[in-house]
Amino acid sequence: MNWFAIRDGDPRGRAMLDRHYSGRHYKDGRRPLKIVGPGEYLMLMTPDSRALFVWRKFHSRDQQQGVNCAVFRNEGYPVLSSVLIREACELAWQRWPGERLYTYVNPRRIKSTNPGCCFKAAGWKRCGMTKGGLVILEAQA
Repeated sequence: MNWFAIRDGDPRGRAMLDRHYSGRHYKDGRRPLKIVGPGEYLMLMTPDSRALFVWRKFHSRDQQQGVNCAVFRNEGYPVLSSVLIREACELAWQRWPGERLYTYVNPRRIKSTNPGCCFKAAGWKRCGMTKGGLVILEAQA
């Protein structure tokens, strides 16, 4: 297993999120200390702090059910991203047995012509799009 759990607000996770396209900042330039927000979460990091995965169980605005991959970022950890994703799924299913796992990918904010490629390589399937144009992917158990 390549992951260990960290707490919300861990500065290593915060720094990595700041480099992710979904990272949020206050208009006055401050950076929030917390990453996850309300709800249950499982925040994972690799031992060398080069990959971050955040699971979040909450009530989504678009009525998605299950546990959401809020962030996945791999900055050169020497294991395939698809392997890291599969391991993170196993940990999520240990914490939330039988729950649906899903994520959103913003195709306008990534360089890939195949949005969610590493998730698809891990066995995830496209299951829809949001009104705002985000691709919705879900894990296949």
